[in-house]
Amino acid sequence: MRRPLMAGNWKMYKTAAETAAFFEMFNPLVAHSTHCDIVICPPFPNLAAAVEATRGTRVEIGGQNLYWAKEGAYTGEVSGPMLAAVGAKWVIIGHSERRQYFGETDETVLKRTVAALGAGLKPIVCVGERLEEREAGQTEAVLRAQFAEGIAPLAPELFARIVIAYEPVWAIGTGRTATPEIASEAHRFLRAQVEARYGRAPAAQACILYGGSVKPDNIKGLMAQVDIDGVLVGGASLDAASFAAIVNF
Repeated sequence: MRRPLMAGNWKMYKTAAETAAFFEMFNPLVAHSTHCDIVICPPFPNLAAAVEATRGTRVEIGGQNLYWAKEGAYTGEVSGPMLAAVGAKWVIIGHSERRQYFGETDETVLKRTVAALGAGLKPIVCVGERLEEREAGQTEAVLRAQFAEGIAPLAPELFARIVIAYEPVWAIGTGRTATPEIASEAHRFLRAQVEARYGRAPAAQACILYGGSVKPDNIKGLMAQVDIDGVLVGGASLDAASFAAIVNF
């Protein structure tokens, strides 16, 4: 049985003080939520505050990106060892906003994933199609290419340590959510890609999250789908009561 993972991506929101205030409210709401793993990924400046605020709880903290070099003259970048040193356990890689605004490619997704694993972090590797690609019937072709170039080169022992997040770009921050059936269809396709590359047992064990306008009122329908193992939540993870309701679906 795959263990559910409920992850929150705060994007570019909250200060360190707001981070501490969030966890003061959030931690008691999920103190008994032993049915799933919980991860929150705040902006880099708030990582230390988030790690401190969740010390002694079951909530784990992650970064929203990392660079593939361990150190060097890369102004503005953050490395895997730096994330690990501050207490982060996870990192989001290849989010659609990184692909859309900052030139992320499947090749750089793979390099970041390898770097994250080398630093002992657990990567949440994002894939997903844009609206025009879905409307053109290209969803499976896009997912196949993103998997083949950004994930499949990983050796089996490395693949076993990652989480995949399916994020239809047209459903992120738009209020448009893929129906549970649409999401499940994409998850089934991705699991088939895993099976073709790594075998039946790794495919059965692979954790695949859904991301895209997840809210308390649609979480039950999504989590009822056999191939959806959890969610990567954006806006709804910024409010403690809202994200706790999602965690406690």
